[in-house]
Amino acid sequence: MKKFINIENKTIPIAFLFLLIAIWQIIVDAGLVAKYILPSPKDVFFTFIDILPMIKGHVLVTLYEALLGFFISIVFALILSVLMDNISIVKKALYPLIVISQTVPIIALAPLFVIWFGFGRLPKIIVVVLVCFFPIVVSLLDGLESVDRDMLNLIRSMGGNKFQIFRFIKFPASMVSFFSGLRIAATYSIMGAVIGEWLGGSEGLGVYMLRVKHSYALDKMFAAILVIVILSMTLFRIVALVEYLVMPWTREMDK
Repeated sequence: MKKFINIENKTIPIAFLFLLIAIWQIIVDAGLVAKYILPSPKDVFFTFIDILPMIKGHVLVTLYEALLGFFISIVFALILSVLMDNISIVKKALYPLIVISQTVPIIALAPLFVIWFGFGRLPKIIVVVLVCFFPIVVSLLDGLESVDRDMLNLIRSMGGNKFQIFRFIKFPASMVSFFSGLRIAATYSIMGAVIGEWLGGSEGLGVYMLRVKHSYALDKMFAAILVIVILSMTLFRIVALVEYLVMPWTREMDK
C-alpha cells in the first residue's frame, strides 16, 4: 500500500507538469501569445540542445561558485550550530542577528560585494554562502535542541562528557533536520551564484542570461533557466542520495 502511495505521489506532479507544458505549447501554437514574447516549450528544448555546447564554460563557472559556497556554508553552519547549542550566550548573541540578516535582500548586498571584492568569483561565492547558510544552521540547531531529554539524562548518568553526548546522541538525532536544511540550501546554491553573476562578472550562467536578454533572445533565456533547474534538481538529488547512504536507519521507516 505504501509503495503504491509513493508511486502515486511521484506520478501526480509529473503528470501535472506535462499538462502545464502541453497547455503552454497549445497557447503559443494557437497564436494567443507571440513567440518573441513567450517561446514554446518545443523551441526552448531545441534551443537548449543547440546552446549546450556553447555554454559549457558558463555552466562550469556557476557550478564551481555554487558548490564552493555550499560547502563553506555547511562548515560555518556546523561550527555555529554546535557553539550555539553548547553556549547559551553565543546563541542569544548570534541567533537574532542570523534571523535579521535574512531580512536584507541579497539583491541589495550583491552590488556591495562587487565594489568591495571586485568582479571575480569571490563576491558570487559570498552570495551563495549567505543564501545557503541560514536554512542549514536553523535546521541543524533545531535538530540539536529537539533531542530526547531522557536520552541525554541517561548518558550523563553513565558519565558521558559533552563530546560523547554530541557524538552518540545529539548529532545522530539531528541528522534528519540537518539534511532537510541541506536539501533546501542545495537548490538555493545555484540561484545564489546566478544572482551574484547578474550584478557583475564576465562568465557564468547569470552573465549569459543578461547577454541573451539584452538581445531579446528569449528562447535562449528560457533554455538557460532550464539549465539552472536541472543543476538545482541534480544537487538536490545528490544530497538526498547522501542522506540515504549515511542514514540507513531511515530506510526501514520508508518501507
